[in-house]
Amino acid sequence: MKMKPKTMKNKLCLLGLIFFVGSAFCQNYKPLLDNVNEWHFTTCFSGCLTDVYFTDGDTIVDNKSYKILDGYHYISRTFLLREDVASKKVYLNIVSSGQSDEYLLYDFSLAEGALFNMNNPISPFPRNGGPFLLDSIVPRPLVDGNNYRHFYFSPAPGNTVSTENAVWIEGVGSLSIINAPGGHPNINDVGHLSCYFKNTESFYVNLDSIDDCIPIQLSINNNTLETVILSKLTNTDNCVLNNTETVTEVTLFDLQGRKIRSIQNSQKISTINIDLAGYKAGIYIIKVNGFGDSVRTFKIIK
Repeated sequence: MKMKPKTMKNKLCLLGLIFFVGSAFCQNYKPLLDNVNEWHFTTCFSGCLTDVYFTDGDTIVDNKSYKILDGYHYISRTFLLREDVASKKVYLNIVSSGQSDEYLLYDFSLAEGALFNMNNPISPFPRNGGPFLLDSIVPRPLVDGNNYRHFYFSPAPGNTVSTENAVWIEGVGSLSIINAPGGHPNINDVGHLSCYFKNTESFYVNLDSIDDCIPIQLSINNNTLETVILSKLTNTDNCVLNNTETVTEVTLFDLQGRKIRSIQNSQKISTINIDLAGYKAGIYIIKVNGFGDSVRTFKIIK
């Protein structure tokens, strides 16, 4: 039987409306790993301490491309992350003594009600956290105002290894440390994610226990600073910046992003000394500002 033109037109309009509504609520996957990623992780006992870790460079293992983790517990640079964007999965590879062990950390393709076996390698949580149940996926806004999926897990019935819930955020990872997807985020215990940056742009912020979020991996523009060289004199705490004629200011930060010292270079001198004597051992960030808003950063270990 032939369909009346009016009925056909109504059906086409209905299909168009369904397609539009579906498209409006459909969200593309937000990858976790960008060119530069930086996490600030806060723990509070008698006071609050924020540690920072970040991706710093790329490497290839077994013909797979990885981002190298650095800072915090990862200064050995043997913790490697890779993401398969097509499958929405994130892996951790730990390389040591010529061996590599890869773990599936996150699967953002999971649907509500799915079971997922949590791996928490070299973390304060059980290495094999056992099966978790994905109770709900809730879209919530982050810094840019857009909604991103928050994954809420609880230990599956019969899981006697893990007893606390876990939370993931699409594009961020765990609210616990990155290599503990099954870790319970507790700022008064192991800790809680407080800031996350993608390419130095703020993406996730929780200021319940800290005052602000400032990235230590600052944008690099080498137009006027490409010849600046940082060196550390042997058996001393003295650092030297050479070729600093185009440098306008040098700022020293600790690994938590706190500014320690600032040096102006109004005389356009060619060498600037930074004495780290009196500062505790650790990693420091030296930010160099130049003409034309150019910026360069260096890491130095005392």
